[in-house]
Amino acid sequence: MKRIFNWQVNLSITLIALSAALYYLHYFAFHDSHHIFIYLIGDIAFVPIEVLLVTVIIHRVLSVREKRAMLEKLNMVIGAFFSETGSKLLGDFTEFDANIDDVREKLAVDNSWSSERFDEIRKLLKNEEYFIDIRKGNLQGLRDFLTTQKTFLLSLLANPNLLEHDSFTDLLWAVFHLMEELIHREDVTTLPDSDLDHIKGGYPSSICGSGLRVA
Repeated sequence: MKRIFNWQVNLSITLIALSAALYYLHYFAFHDSHHIFIYLIGDIAFVPIEVLLVTVIIHRVLSVREKRAMLEKLNMVIGAFFSETGSKLLGDFTEFDANIDDVREKLAVDNSWSSERFDEIRKLLKNEEYFIDIRKGNLQGLRDFLTTQKTFLLSLLANPNLLEHDSFTDLLWAVFHLMEELIHREDVTTLPDSDLDHIKGGYPSSICGSGLRVA
């Protein structure tokens, strides 16, 4: 850090000295200090406008374009997750929801659904209370599937674009945590109640929604 600071100081001194030398050369050649100060003050007066153009307007435009491109890449990452892993997991998780029958009929999507209907269902799912019964679903099948997805999930976690989407990052960590819990148990069909209660208690709420409850 100190070396970088010294390099910046040396560069600043060199540039100032070079500018002073050029102004002196101009005065030596034309002996017109009035002309020098007119352009010097004019250039200094334009500096705030130049800062405005570069740091505020141009930088903001470039930042917006860069963020838009990053979000497009992030949407591709999210789409890949649900295509390869997420959609299957959502189907598997319904087996563990003791109240899935209460919302199953409401999730039957057809061509008549409008954007308002999707917004209504999104709010419904967000406020839904999920009662998870870890003994109800196919825990072995879930473990086997997540085992095949480990490399893919690790590659997603390594993607720097995820830093722009906290909720999806939390979701990914939740899935990864569940995968680790299951993979470290060789046979989940014969787990003692203590292990089942541990998995149940650590069941990632980011997967199921904000209203998670376990049974």
